[in-house]
Amino acid sequence: MSINSESDIAANLQIGPTDRGMVRIYVEAEGVDLPLDFDPDEAEEIAEELLAAAEAARGMGAPGKPGKGGGGKPGKEVRKPRR
Repeated sequence: MSINSESDIAANLQIGPTDRGMVRIYVEAEGVDLPLDFDPDEAEEIAEELLAAAEAARGMGAPGKPGKGGGGKPGKEVRKPRR
């Protein structure tokens, strides 16, 4: 699997501080509980990478979103998934 491979796997993602001064990214899916702990400096680097990826994705345009280069249909509402 690569960054561009789609998947039907649904997962919950939680991010927060631990009682030991770490930042935890916790991924929960069917049969998977994956806690990932990072020191605050590593967490900031990850946050910067996420922001850079979001900016790059905006530049590419998201499929189905009007005005973002993705070929969405004018007048069609784009809904965000419920959580």
